[in-house]
Amino acid sequence: MKKLFEKLEIEPKNLKLYQLAFSHSSYVHENHLKADYERLEFLGDAVLDLVMSDYLYQNLNAKEGDMTKTRASYVCENACFTYASDLGFSDYIKVGHGEELEGGRYKKVILADIFEAFMGAIYLDLGYETVKKTILKVIVPYIEDPKIVFFNDYKSSLQEYIQTEQGTLKYDLVKEEGPAHNKQFTIEVSVDGIIYGIGTAHSKKEAEQEAAKSALEKLATID
Repeated sequence: MKKLFEKLEIEPKNLKLYQLAFSHSSYVHENHLKADYERLEFLGDAVLDLVMSDYLYQNLNAKEGDMTKTRASYVCENACFTYASDLGFSDYIKVGHGEELEGGRYKKVILADIFEAFMGAIYLDLGYETVKKTILKVIVPYIEDPKIVFFNDYKSSLQEYIQTEQGTLKYDLVKEEGPAHNKQFTIEVSVDGIIYGIGTAHSKKEAEQEAAKSALEKLATID
């Protein structure tokens, strides 16, 4: 991990935190260890939201809704996957044998999760100012490149449409399958009790976005 630390210009104190950030549940289960990256991912997700919210507030003269959409673009699964891939995270990820055979160290959902976990590790190890500096060092170049588009916030677009039509919008988890380290979620979105879209993905957030996208496509044909 030395090259990664040098690239990001950070000097870690507690290497065990970073080793944990790169430990997938399949590796932990296979080697009878106590913890995987998921708790760090939870923390890193919140830190990422805070840093990007602060950055956008300071640098973007826009309304709350617009800032929310912009933030979503740069902290979504596709974005975090890209950051992790470009930083070479696949070289450091620890997965179990079965997950390795399935290409686990290159999977979008795993790389995205580990990017968040890594930021959680930096926060715990080196503090807020260092993780803020690191996050901005990684993400701002993508923001400044107009050719890069990570994400369309279909949920917000559907919400705006439904508010215009004065309907009631609801997302329901209808299926959850697969092993703990490779879950797949299916979400239905309904408007006034009528199902308009279904989405499936490896995270509930992404499944909701897929369901919203499906609903928007259906509503567009109705209009």
